[in-house]
Amino acid sequence: MVKRYNLADLPGVIPIFPLSGVLLLPRARLPLNIFEPRYLAMLEDALKTPERFIGMIQPMEGPGGKRDATRLHQIGCVGRVTSFSETEDGRYIISLTGISRFRILSEEDGFTPYRRAAVDWSSFERDLRGEETDPAFNRDGFLDLLRRYFTSVGISSDWDSLKDADTELLINTLSMLCPFDGEDKQALLEAPSLSTRRETLVTLMEFAMRAGDEDTPIQ
Repeated sequence: MVKRYNLADLPGVIPIFPLSGVLLLPRARLPLNIFEPRYLAMLEDALKTPERFIGMIQPMEGPGGKRDATRLHQIGCVGRVTSFSETEDGRYIISLTGISRFRILSEEDGFTPYRRAAVDWSSFERDLRGEETDPAFNRDGFLDLLRRYFTSVGISSDWDSLKDADTELLINTLSMLCPFDGEDKQALLEAPSLSTRRETLVTLMEFAMRAGDEDTPIQ
């Protein structure tokens, strides 16, 4: 079980890992394959701290939809390294468990090969209160839509696990795993509540299915 944190426990400066199209949400788990030297250094430094925090953040889109690695979205999510293993070729396979979203205030100058940022947590105190609920969640209707969406994009799934998953885990895991573009993932991250995230997720799945139907040639 991951430690519960209060706002006062959270550091003012964290290492940040810009990664396009990758989403981490509170209490969800994100596997990562770490191999670049700068991020190996980041991991080694994180493991020396009591928190073992790494902040996931997305680069912003530039002209023509290309990612601009120098410009970052302001909101990301910090995760605690909860498992790691080293491969024979020097890579690390790690698991981050989401703790809280954050807002970047400024990037820190320094001598580390990776980026660090001063962050503010105060807008996301809800993330620290434990599992969220979604009182209006219609599981049967949602799973029916999800089944149709998975069919349209060619994804297979363990439906028994999905049917039994807790509501927050189900919505957050699908938000992280579904193949939406980076800006859509950012919208899911920034959703102010679990209900809003679920509504956003439904809208994205419905839009993807409509777009798929329009791309299907008429026989």
